[in-house]
Order: sequence, then C-alpha cells, then structure tokens
Amino acid sequence: MAPAPLASPDFDGAEAFVWHVSPDRLAPVARVSRVDLDLLVGIDRSRDTLLKNTLQFAEGLPANNALLWGARGMGKSSIVKAVHAAVRAQGHDLKLVELQREDLPTVGRLLNLLRDAPYRFVLFCDDLSFSHDDQHYKSLKAVLDGGVEGRPDNVVFYATSNRRHLMPRDMIENERSSAINPGEAVEEKVSLSDRFGLWLGFHPCSQDEYLEMIRGYCDAHGVEISDDDLRAEAIEWQATRGSRSGRVAWQFFTDLAGRKGVALG
Repeated sequence: MAPAPLASPDFDGAEAFVWHVSPDRLAPVARVSRVDLDLLVGIDRSRDTLLKNTLQFAEGLPANNALLWGARGMGKSSIVKAVHAAVRAQGHDLKLVELQREDLPTVGRLLNLLRDAPYRFVLFCDDLSFSHDDQHYKSLKAVLDGGVEGRPDNVVFYATSNRRHLMPRDMIENERSSAINPGEAVEEKVSLSDRFGLWLGFHPCSQDEYLEMIRGYCDAHGVEISDDDLRAEAIEWQATRGSRSGRVAWQFFTDLAGRKGVALG
C-alpha cells in the first residue's frame, strides 16, 4: 500500500529545477528567465556580496544563507538568477532549485534528495513571507540552522522578501501586547530572519539610476532612441505608474522595444 520510493532526479539534464509536490518531483527548467548581471543597476553592493558568497559556496568553501529584502521591483529575484549564471560561467556546475513558499512543509523530503547528490545547490524561495496564522515558518527553521541533521553541506538557501523579518509588523506588535511573555513570543517570530547569515537590503532607485537601467537595456538589445526622447518618455511612464523601480524600467523598455519593432529573447 505504500508508494514506490521516489526516483533519483537526473541532475545532469538541466542547470535549474522547480520542486513540485503531489507527487514529489524535481522538474527540470529548459531555459531560465533572467537578465545579465551587468544590467542590474543601483544594487552594486548587494550584487558583489551575493556573488562572492555564491562563489565561495560553489568552490566548496563555507557560505551563508541569504535573505534579500526591501523595495518591490528592485531586482531581488533577478540578482539570484543572474548570480547563478555568473558562477556557472566561471566553470562551476552549480544547480538552482526553486521552492514555493506553500511547499515549505515538504522541504525535508527535498533535502533528502539533494543531500547525496554529487552537485552543489542554491535552494531559492521567491517572495517569502508569513501571515498571522501561517505556521510554515517553523518548517524553514530546520533548513536554515536547526534540526539533528541540519542543512546539507551541498545546499545553501536564498530567499527574497519585502519584509526584513518575514512577518507583518502588526503581527509582531500584537505579540508584544497580548502574549503572556511578550519577549519570548516576539523572539520566536523574528528568530527566523536571524538565521540568515546575509541580509541584503534593496531600496528605491533614484531617477538617474532608473534612466541608466533603461539605457542599459536599450544598448544590450539594440533599441535605438536619443537620450532626450528616452528621458522624456521614461519619466512620463513612471509618473503614470506612480512608482520608480527596476521592474517599472523593464516594463517601459518592453513597451519601447515593441514600438520600435525589436524582438526580445
């Protein structure tokens, strides 16, 4: 009546995988959606720090789990995928495995698959955060630091989030006001983010950085436009969006490339 043992994945077949459950399986990704590392503007310090940490890990040296937190649309997930490509370009056969937040309770089974594989893995969870009644964060604690087995030596965990402590601020404040022992209750909630050795903050970009991003995309993809026209159109675009970020820059560039008849990809 028991299900058959999970077959060992073919890690030779791809550089990236997505973890699925019911049934458990690692689906290979034929083509990773990412941008070149040099096109990520305004996040130089975070880029260099994450690249150095990932290189250490790929070379078999000690490395930290990393939490990339901060403003939306500023390249948190893009930098993880770009760094992965940059490390592979230096001759390291590093694998990227994406894990969905809702599948965190199954992470122990995933680690058992990765533990004995002859590769090194970046386990990546995008947009990681927890709501008031969400207990998934307890599953993640063992991955980051705890548990008898601990995190496998060939796995490092990278996560992105808009929240520095992964929990809503009102959730933490409510614990302070209503818990029997407020200090202990808050410590349990914020201890999860403390288990990341690297905290990399991402902040809103300036107008000059926003324009530099778009100019970089234009040069990389052969889209011709004068600086004056680009500046006028890009500023109008971000004004209609009410925000300015790397994501808004890419959305403007996508529209511009379409109007210019330039295919992307």
